[in-house]
Amino acid sequence: MLNKISNDALKAINKKAGKNITPGAVKKLASSVKPSTMQSEAELRKLIKQVAAMAKLPVTESTISEIVGAVKKSGMNPSNMEALMKLMIKK
Repeated sequence: MLNKISNDALKAINKKAGKNITPGAVKKLASSVKPSTMQSEAELRKLIKQVAAMAKLPVTESTISEIVGAVKKSGMNPSNMEALMKLMIKK
């Protein structure tokens, strides 16, 4: 699903998180994402929490709800993990 995450996206994530998240960690998480993940609110919430945990950043329920709403509204391609990550770092 995710063959290569752009260096720019990973740099932005690491800068925002103040952490060093490796491409391998992102790929491992991305490989668990299925097209149904973006369609199921419960699965999408779980994914958001996993990304927050990986970045060691707290995420409130209201922020999770905002991200879920934005993903559903955007009709984001389920295979585009990079776009989801960019959306999350804006929050």
